[in-house]
Amino acid sequence: MVTKRRIETRQRLLEAALAVFAEEGFGRSTVEQVCARAGYSRGAFYSNFETLDELFLAMWEQRSAEMISRMREAFEDFEQDAANDVEGVVTHLLRAVPMDEEWIRVSSEFTAHALRSPGLRQVIVERERAIAASTQPFLLAALARIGRTVPDPAALGQALVAVHDGTALQCLSEPGNPEPRRRRAALFTRVITAYSIENKEQA
Repeated sequence: MVTKRRIETRQRLLEAALAVFAEEGFGRSTVEQVCARAGYSRGAFYSNFETLDELFLAMWEQRSAEMISRMREAFEDFEQDAANDVEGVVTHLLRAVPMDEEWIRVSSEFTAHALRSPGLRQVIVERERAIAASTQPFLLAALARIGRTVPDPAALGQALVAVHDGTALQCLSEPGNPEPRRRRAALFTRVITAYSIENKEQA
């Protein structure tokens, strides 16, 4: 049985690790730094994680679950909205995938690290597929509501990830400029429109 204390220890380590990774860089961070930030000994770390890689993957799993929850809430709101076009779908989608500079710095560095390890690379691929499988139903249902069908959901998912990653970096590079954010929303709209088709019976 997992105790409340163990859950709290694990959560504090995850929070401390995010701060350390964001400040120091994933490749330069150490178990000692994470433990010092969390206020624990190395023993507390190794009773929860074997490596920093495992800790990051746990962090990613937690954040993925949070994103799926936000997707559910965003598209529940969409069901109650009067929006009836792709732009309306995008408005709700972007609420579920906010740009978190701290997380983007850390995840980008870990991805580069994982590409050097065949085992980690495969874990990344499998987890991204699992996340897509969990989030796509919300988007597909919203598009169906406005009379659009997606012939290749996997291709759309891959395209949206590419748009998110690329435009997030542009937006975060110019935090005071609203134009990158406007273009981000417009690009999401164009991609979703390009990868979906209007249902003939509703045309």
